[in-house]
Amino acid sequence: MSNFEGVTVVKKANVYFEGKVTSRAVLFADGTKKTLGIMLPGEYEFGTDSKEIMEILAGDLSVLLPGESDWTDIQGEGEFTVPANAKFKLKVRTVTDYCCSYIAE
Repeated sequence: MSNFEGVTVVKKANVYFEGKVTSRAVLFADGTKKTLGIMLPGEYEFGTDSKEIMEILAGDLSVLLPGESDWTDIQGEGEFTVPANAKFKLKVRTVTDYCCSYIAE
């Protein structure tokens, strides 16, 4: 899905890691939420409250998912899922464009 129809976009950005990671919330009529954002090169650790599906739209990075010992590389486009109440690590090598979907369970 390259376009979202009938949504509300929150103007105020979510800013993390001294401005190196930013996102904007997109709210859907059914109550679901996504964020669209950019990550600059760096190493980051994120925590989740709900299950997240992270869609990489463009970039070059590695992800270390909870319970894994091996990093997974994503170059260009890719996707990974993080369970609720977990932490994951990213090594971002180039400016990375992403869309994160929050899944209620």
